[in-house]
Amino acid sequence: MDPMTIITAAGTIISLIIPPVFDFIKKKFIPATNDTPEATMGTLATTKPETLGPYTEALAKWFDAQTRYFNRDVSGTPSLWVINLRASIRPLCVVGSFIILGLDAIKWFHVDPAVRAGCFVIIGNWLGSRIV
Repeated sequence: MDPMTIITAAGTIISLIIPPVFDFIKKKFIPATNDTPEATMGTLATTKPETLGPYTEALAKWFDAQTRYFNRDVSGTPSLWVINLRASIRPLCVVGSFIILGLDAIKWFHVDPAVRAGCFVIIGNWLGSRIV
């Protein structure tokens, strides 16, 4: 058997299996916490309703500070086409990989084994993240 075929198969299987395994391990061994802002607001609403207003204001300021910190390198609001382009990168890679493998399958052109392996890894990773 060709070594590149073995590498391609291994990469595909690994990229297909890793997302669900990671999700399983995360759910199994990392306990879910009930300490969420929503749970705190529910508790405050029933026990100390007078503190609910200041808590939600502080929470809003905290989320706003986190958002500003996360977007610290962005000046202004990105245009809609930039937002759409960033959102379409992974789907375009998956569709492109399917097209490349399809054209290779019908012998339209010959695909290098490394490119084929990359296409299988891209598709396998996408399928693996859909299983979760």
